[in-house]
Amino acid sequence: MITRPTERWGRELRDQLGRIAAGTLAEDDPAAYAPYLWPAAFIAAVDTTLDAYEADVRSLSSPSDDQVFASVQRVVEALNEVDEEHGGKIETGEREALAEYIDDVLTDAGIDVEGLTSRRDRERHELTDEWREW
Repeated sequence: MITRPTERWGRELRDQLGRIAAGTLAEDDPAAYAPYLWPAAFIAAVDTTLDAYEADVRSLSSPSDDQVFASVQRVVEALNEVDEEHGGKIETGEREALAEYIDDVLTDAGIDVEGLTSRRDRERHELTDEWREW
């Protein structure tokens, strides 16, 4: 089963908010990073976007490369909007986790991502690069 990056972000957020509420972690402590990096509204927006992407990929039946890339483009552009709306929360770690998740969803659906990207003269890790602003 594929684990969404938002699951980890949400766990860390809940843990840190709980410790802040209990008084065992100060809000201004550098260890209280999750409320800043991944506020609940940001996590919810990313999850909504990933829900749509998963449904989009599931709807594909013997897809062409163009159909697969169109799904990737839609999710990346939607994540661009989420990132902009939430003040640029997608940084290096988030970018890598989201790009890996996008690849994993395709792989789980039986799509040969290595072959897909090579047919467009791209490396596998460049799957999202064409549309990504984060």
